[in-house]
Amino acid sequence: MRRSLLLLTAATTALVLTALLVPLTLLTRTHAADRATAEATARAQWVAHALGPALATAGERESAEQTVESVNGKGLPATSLILADGTVIGPRVRAATGSRGGQGSVTAPVRLARTGRAFTYEPESGGRLVLVPVQGAQNGTAVVQVTLTEHQLYAGTLASWLVLAGIGVGLVLLGLLLADRLGARLVGATRRLARTADRLAAGDLTARATPEGPPELRLVAGELNRLAARIDTLLAAERENAADLAHRLRTPLAALRLDAETLRDPDEAHRIAADVTALEHSVDDVIRKARRPLREAPRADLAAVARERAAFWKPLAEDQNRATSTTTPAHEVLVPVPEDELVAALDALIGNVLDHTPQGTAFSIEVGTAPAPGRGAELTVTDEGPGFPGATAPGRGTSGAGSTGLGLDIARRTAEEAGGRFETASTPEGARVTLTFPLVPPGGTPSAPPAPSG
Repeated sequence: MRRSLLLLTAATTALVLTALLVPLTLLTRTHAADRATAEATARAQWVAHALGPALATAGERESAEQTVESVNGKGLPATSLILADGTVIGPRVRAATGSRGGQGSVTAPVRLARTGRAFTYEPESGGRLVLVPVQGAQNGTAVVQVTLTEHQLYAGTLASWLVLAGIGVGLVLLGLLLADRLGARLVGATRRLARTADRLAAGDLTARATPEGPPELRLVAGELNRLAARIDTLLAAERENAADLAHRLRTPLAALRLDAETLRDPDEAHRIAADVTALEHSVDDVIRKARRPLREAPRADLAAVARERAAFWKPLAEDQNRATSTTTPAHEVLVPVPEDELVAALDALIGNVLDHTPQGTAFSIEVGTAPAPGRGAELTVTDEGPGFPGATAPGRGTSGAGSTGLGLDIARRTAEEAGGRFETASTPEGARVTLTFPLVPPGGTPSAPPAPSG
């Protein structure tokens, strides 16, 4: 936008200046020619006035030659006196006499001037001639001729053109500077508005745009702020509704606990009570998650979660004669995911291994760092089972073993909602599922999401 505005300003300014400066350049050329002609005419009239008395007296040719010589000089227009017999006193001019010196055929302009008319004449060779008759000559009418060359006729035109060109360039640069400042203001306001929209898209509902720039951008900023406030209100209402619905489950759970306590078999009563307790904990987690402020930046230690869930599932794996291994770094690996969601995703991956591979199949859990570019944290669960039915895992709601098909989708959504990736693959050794997350520096913000592979 900024470049387009600069190009438009440059083109418009150039067109306007061309429309103005071209006539000005022609006017300066005409003005220079008129000024030089007026000066040459004044010179010719002065010489004619000065030579009139001298030519009226016989034997005053020497005086006439001195007068003509006095008005000629380096850089001045050539001034000549053409006598009635065609003799030229002063610089010889072919256009006037038809010869380089002495007597010769007289040209038509000179003959016209001898009739008593003073005028200017532009010969084909260029330049300009000013002819003024000398009245009162004894042997006929003499003519004073002032010859202007092209250089003398348009003297000063180049300097005027350079000044006009400088003014034009200065105006273009000034226009570009003003357009650049205006473009920077517009582009800056637009980019800040876009950054606010990006923050809202990332879940930061506290982001608000500052109305600035032209009226249209201020209007968009105001509407964006209204939209953000509306989204915040609607989400808060929905989360409260979810919490209320989860809270209503406490009553049937309490009734279920009472029913379990009335069972005659103590072991059965204990087992059902334990299940009810686990369900109550799940309901409490739903309520806490629903009422958790959206403005809190979620984060969890991926390495700690992997170690804790590996220890949780280890007794069941040992009962099924499965060899397990867990590889995690000793330091924290912070990722922008709530801990409960990370636990649910890893439990889904481990549960898939336990449910869909033969007993005795080994599996491993590994936490590491994704290779550059797009460095991030990787959680990989690998098993030595038969692998996925196809080249990759089935889609949401599809299962090759008669389950709901939602376990892997939970892991996928956990990674992608954090700005990461979800990848599955069947290998000769078994199946591999990899979740990649952006890294969160301690006290910082998440790094850029890892670049897609392939």
